Amino acid sequence: MDVYQKLEELGLKLPKAPAKGGVYSPSKRFAGNLVYISGCGPVIDGKMITGKLGDTVTVEQGKEYSRDCMLNVLAVLEACIGDLNKVKSAVKILTFVAGTSNFDSQPIVANGGSELLVNLYGDEVGAPTRSAIGVNALPGNIPVETEALFEVE
Repeated sequence: MDVYQKLEELGLKLPKAPAKGGVYSPSKRFAGNLVYISGCGPVIDGKMITGKLGDTVTVEQGKEYSRDCMLNVLAVLEACIGDLNKVKSAVKILTFVAGTSNFDSQPIVANGGSELLVNLYGDEVGAPTRSAIGVNALPGNIPVETEALFEVE
């Protein structure tokens, strides 16, 4: 099925790729068919999201923000390869979760991004290998950030 149709069925829209926030490349194609996407936060259409899990952000909100991070990752990927239907595999994602010192539900938060990939591409292509890491703070006080590696046609 077409990824763009699937997004529409899910009631989601691919945002414009976020602007760079520093001196780096948003995406890097290497080894012929691999594309690395730099970390993306949950800010879509300029709507600023801030806070920490276990304090001002709930786990359910964190999952939603993780999904929004993945939407931004996909927007950057589309800007790099031109068509999200060229994805052969979501190889790996790394989700950073800013939380209080006793917050330990990082994997649940990261599920928001993983679930989006599986919903779009199915288990075989969309289920990535993954790490979910708790951190003290993220740039701009965002609660979640995700980076990713894809295999493409």
